[in-house]
Amino acid sequence: MSSTQKPFEIPTEMRDFAEKGVQNARTAFGTFLGSARKLAETVQSSTQTSQTGMGAAVARGFDYTEQHATATFDLAEKLVRSRDVKEALELQGEYMRNQMSALQNQAKEFATLSESIKADLTKTQAKA
Repeated sequence: MSSTQKPFEIPTEMRDFAEKGVQNARTAFGTFLGSARKLAETVQSSTQTSQTGMGAAVARGFDYTEQHATATFDLAEKLVRSRDVKEALELQGEYMRNQMSALQNQAKEFATLSESIKADLTKTQAKA
């Protein structure tokens, strides 16, 4: 790049607009997830699954969805504020590493929960 060329910059107005869009999307998703969680809790309480491993798995699924959405919206906000492509790529790489780690931990927890669900089903079938 010659000394007379300026690096590519996103205009401030466009950054502000993008940040507001990310914030609005975050708020809308939070509202949606809250409604979905309430619906799941209502269904669980009416079917008595909230006391079982299945109820725990559903609750953790919502928790994980919220964690991933938060991480994604956080990334979007950081990307909007990034100064250049190099910074944006570094942010994306950090996000991917964190998400892969989170997914590994979540898979382990779901494996444990699935064993609990299996035990619950075995008990239920033994009573029948």
